[in-house]
Amino acid sequence: MTKQQTAGPPVTGPDLAEEFLDRQTPLSRIRNVLHRYPALSPAIVLLVAVVVFGLLNDRFLRFENLSLITQQVSVVGTLAIAQTLIILTAGIDLSVGAVMILSSMVVAQLAVNNGIPAPVALLGGLVVGLAAGAANGFLVTRFRLPPFIVTLGTLNIFIALTLLYSGGSTVRGSSMPGLLTWMGSTFPVGPVRISTGVVMMLLLYVAIAFILGKTAWGRRVYAVGDDKEAARLAGIPVNRVLMSVYLAAGAVLAVGAWIQIGRTNAASPNAGVDLNLDSITAVVIGGTSLFGGRGSVWGSLLGALIVGVFRNGLSLAGLDVLFQTLAVGVLIIIAVSIDQWIRKVKS
Repeated sequence: MTKQQTAGPPVTGPDLAEEFLDRQTPLSRIRNVLHRYPALSPAIVLLVAVVVFGLLNDRFLRFENLSLITQQVSVVGTLAIAQTLIILTAGIDLSVGAVMILSSMVVAQLAVNNGIPAPVALLGGLVVGLAAGAANGFLVTRFRLPPFIVTLGTLNIFIALTLLYSGGSTVRGSSMPGLLTWMGSTFPVGPVRISTGVVMMLLLYVAIAFILGKTAWGRRVYAVGDDKEAARLAGIPVNRVLMSVYLAAGAVLAVGAWIQIGRTNAASPNAGVDLNLDSITAVVIGGTSLFGGRGSVWGSLLGALIVGVFRNGLSLAGLDVLFQTLAVGVLIIIAVSIDQWIRKVKS
């Protein structure tokens, strides 16, 4: 009997796949599941955090406190949508907070100091958001500059424009039309009070999640983030997709400005100092890869909730704000490390 006869038929097709799966370790299988469902790991972290902080302090799980957390998350959660769109294309936007503040100041100044009707003032804020997104997108696509460098530069430009336009003064809610502060109004949902801003944020998540998951544009966004050159060879207009992503992010930031005005009942050029980093933190913790092509907006919402839960829980524990910032920094490093580990599945 020859060696070929004793070897038996080659293992191919489903048999080969089954043999490969049998060789996987439990850790490898966990990694595969986390790669397939990016929002799973932040959901687990959020659940564990809620349970732990609830056991440490009985005030944490009170309905009033949970309502406060959701309202605090509404602004960062909205910015995280815009940041997710950019990061999905393997970019990053350091100017999201500055764009939102500039848009909010334009809206407030137009309505209060210039006597412009509130709907028109809100439209002016939308124009500012779109213009800022177009500026970032133009520099990234036309000059092929790294998004990190572009948005680091425009961050300072938008901050300077905000201070020049507002003169460094804050516009208080008492002098603004009711429509501008409407996002801060609350209504009861059972024992919890929910703000209109939270509802608007959730509607944005539903809309963007549907667009990314069910439309050709969404598939192109993921394709561009996964491999720009491969997307270009497949006939996808990469620069056009990138420009549309920055414009969409700008529009979302304009809505975030409206939510911010309602949340704080004011428009201040000095508000939201940490919003840029908080939005990136929410997206990274939420499972969206900094290398692009993998992630979901629902994960970013979970990430924003995790940041809110940690800050609130540590505050109730009596820890200083510095320790809250320290905890968020540790979360970022852990999230990026997990992302690197999960990405090995692709290779």
